[in-house]
Amino acid sequence: MTNGQQAAGRSRRRYEPDRRQRLIEVTLDVIAEHGVAGTTHRRVAAAADVPLGSVTYHFDSLEHLLTSAFTHLAETASAAFDAQMAAIEPETDARGKVVEALLADLADNQRSAVLAYELYAAAARNPALRVITQAWMDSTRRSLQRHFDPDTAETLDALIEGLILHATLSTRPVDPGKIRASVCRLVPRDVAG
Repeated sequence: MTNGQQAAGRSRRRYEPDRRQRLIEVTLDVIAEHGVAGTTHRRVAAAADVPLGSVTYHFDSLEHLLTSAFTHLAETASAAFDAQMAAIEPETDARGKVVEALLADLADNQRSAVLAYELYAAAARNPALRVITQAWMDSTRRSLQRHFDPDTAETLDALIEGLILHATLSTRPVDPGKIRASVCRLVPRDVAG
């Protein structure tokens, strides 16, 4: 190899201090497109346009890669939901704000719903991923407890997940009125914060 070829090879290497984080985000893109079953180190490397060795350097196993990606997904979604719940003013009917947050998520976040259900399906068989789903549920319930008692928050969380599942898988458009009615039936006004 000539000095020119060596220099060209070196110049193609990118200095990317946040490569690990970018690989996590690209992994979520790969999962959204191909599912957990179709996600490999090689496919992530191709999608990120990095050498395979770069992925295996940061993530020594596929489980490590998936766990890191799904942890990022859960933490990001939890933080966003908590911010929505924190923004609800005292003395406001929190039920309506929960419905607004749910409808906004359904309207523009099909990708997140698909990723969440990929996580849930994989967690059914993988205890390491189940730790992530439990932490996500706990976080969501703590956020809901800003406005609802713990039992109501847990039940409301289950309703929200079910509504998202139905909306994600249905071929019919979401009916906001039915979602509002479901939340109001489940959480009477005197229970809501």
